[in-house]
Amino acid sequence: MKIGDQYYQSLWVKENDPEIIQIIDQRYLPFEIKIRNLKTPEDVSTALEDMFVRGAPLIGVAAAFGVYLAVLKHRNSRNINFKVKQAAEMIKKTRPTAVNLANAVDRMVKITEKATNIDDKIQHTFDAAQNLMREEVNACRKIGEYGIKIIKRISSNKGRDPVNILTHCNAGWLATVDYGTATAPVYLAHDKGISVHVWVDETRPRNQGSRLTAWELGQHGIPHTVITDNTGGYLMQKEMVDMVITGSDRTALNGDTANKIGTYLKALAAKDNNVPFYIALPSSSIDWTLKKGLNTIPVEQRDQAEIHYIDGLSDKNIIEKVRITPQFSPALNYGFDVTPARLITALITERGICKATSKGIMKLFPDKLLS
Repeated sequence: MKIGDQYYQSLWVKENDPEIIQIIDQRYLPFEIKIRNLKTPEDVSTALEDMFVRGAPLIGVAAAFGVYLAVLKHRNSRNINFKVKQAAEMIKKTRPTAVNLANAVDRMVKITEKATNIDDKIQHTFDAAQNLMREEVNACRKIGEYGIKIIKRISSNKGRDPVNILTHCNAGWLATVDYGTATAPVYLAHDKGISVHVWVDETRPRNQGSRLTAWELGQHGIPHTVITDNTGGYLMQKEMVDMVITGSDRTALNGDTANKIGTYLKALAAKDNNVPFYIALPSSSIDWTLKKGLNTIPVEQRDQAEIHYIDGLSDKNIIEKVRITPQFSPALNYGFDVTPARLITALITERGICKATSKGIMKLFPDKLLS
């Protein structure tokens, strides 16, 4: 995708220096574009835990490069496999809900252990991280190609009126390296001349919607409106929403899906108002070991400070943090909730659209039965 006229990914290998991974530090958006260098597995761990990068597919890719950087760091160690495993466990602990992270790390560790000499370890882990990044980008592009069919169908029924799409949190290119999951169909529809408008939930407490999704859409020239998290249900009652589409941090085999806190409430409102509710996700976000998600998917609890404080651009053009709660009030900060499969109209994946059921998922991914 683009920032202005320049093409960007949310993560890339530094040109002419493959030992440095570069990211857009998302904490400063939309007010400032800050590029940060990641040189060690500790850098990657910090970037994940403190949300320099976020979004399930991007988390997985960043974690993969973290293992590669661990190999570089310990290249002269006699017990390199043990050192890399230690770094891998450190990275895995940063974000427990998104299944992409653990899957990517485990995949990379296996590749590290297979290589017998250090040059092969470095080259093979680098290639593997690059391949994973390409896989995620291609998956998101395919999600867009399948998802646009839904938008086209709604558009044909509405004539020239725009298709109103509600999304929650940020499931755009910032969260996935490129294209996005929930936004991929939107970008492709807009580029093909289909009239779309996006309702953007602000997504408290970190405001990934109002700060990231709105910024992304604005850079691409897509009409959008930022709304408070509690507005979506009213808009659905007023028939101002044609479809809801969100991403996924982890989807169980039965279709239950963990996503940013508040997604479940949007699904309930959509069900009550007969608005189709879609989850867009690459297969890397499916947990093939979980038969169901409710009361099973681990839900991350984040720092209370995210609720107590909010960042913004002051009149002095300085990014400032201000407290918005009483000093004596405690806060509870669940990062995710789980939407039951019964509330999900369908899943949009890189292999097609399916019902949010075990049968639907396995019909698209029969090879997973053999793995």
